[in-house]
Amino acid sequence: MVLFEQLHGYWSSSELAFVQNGTRKNEISTVIQGLLLGLLLFPVAFKFLLHALDSFPSVTSSGTMIQNERRRSLIFFVSFGLIMFVVMPLWMQFVQDFQKHPLLWVVDFVFSEPAKRLSLCIYWVCLIYVSVRRFYYISKNSKTERILLRKYYHLMAVSMFVPAVIFQPKFLDLAFGAALAVFLTLEIIRVWRIWPLGQLVHQFMNAFTDHRDSELLIVSHFSLLLGCALPIWLSSGYNDRPLAPFAGILSLGIGDTMASMVGHKYGVLRWSKTGKKTIEGTAAGITSVLAACSVLLPVLASTGYIFTQHWLHLFLAVIVSGLLEAYTAQLDNAFIPLVFYSLLCL
Repeated sequence: MVLFEQLHGYWSSSELAFVQNGTRKNEISTVIQGLLLGLLLFPVAFKFLLHALDSFPSVTSSGTMIQNERRRSLIFFVSFGLIMFVVMPLWMQFVQDFQKHPLLWVVDFVFSEPAKRLSLCIYWVCLIYVSVRRFYYISKNSKTERILLRKYYHLMAVSMFVPAVIFQPKFLDLAFGAALAVFLTLEIIRVWRIWPLGQLVHQFMNAFTDHRDSELLIVSHFSLLLGCALPIWLSSGYNDRPLAPFAGILSLGIGDTMASMVGHKYGVLRWSKTGKKTIEGTAAGITSVLAACSVLLPVLASTGYIFTQHWLHLFLAVIVSGLLEAYTAQLDNAFIPLVFYSLLCL
């Protein structure tokens, strides 16, 4: 009888914890979906407002053009604030039973563990500021290849996301959604050249573009962010595949970066006559990911993760994803992490 009561108490507490965690997860998912839905619908609404504004006759003098540009900017920010801070929070509350305004819920969520989460935010802001300023200076005053400059951001992603995945995975879920929302907002501002930030953002982003970016849209930074975020969003937390959430960070931040750097500097044997990727670079990428896994697994084990995956299976997953990266030319940042994640979950 005592044993039955103990078991009943254990399962009751476990079920309660699962419900609470599931609710928190659903709330985070609702906030992310609301932000992204609002940012996808906003260009349509803003385009309609611009058409309505252009229907009024106007004089094309220089002073009037400046006034029209600033009026267009004012319409942009007012409509953006209305959709993102009024309309979409109403949708979030309709979908999920928030007890308060969803943005206030986000503030409460961040301050529920202020020491850890605020420290992480400060760390991210400082790292982004120093890195962006340094890399942009190098892009303007150095002959360093653009492809290598872009790989520096991959290394920055490793230093940003690895501590958060280990110690604050739920907060990282929300942070990824916020970062994606910021990227979408800046891209909208850049495309429409919204005063006063549009031209500045355009000049900065052009310093890191490559052949995969079109003249209209710059998507390479989205693919890097999504490549790191999707395996984490798809993972279920503590399980017997602890490396699965790190699929994007390992394949992009370490494997792809080392493959590019080693292949660019030391590569001689190319995989194909028309391609630029080399066997030496692929070997360096595969080796670096395996070395990172050998360091990461003991760290994860010390934090409570259970590792039941055989090393042979991990070895095959790294090799297959590495070889696939060698033959992928378009948007490999978004594709390779999902393949690596799938192989790790088998």
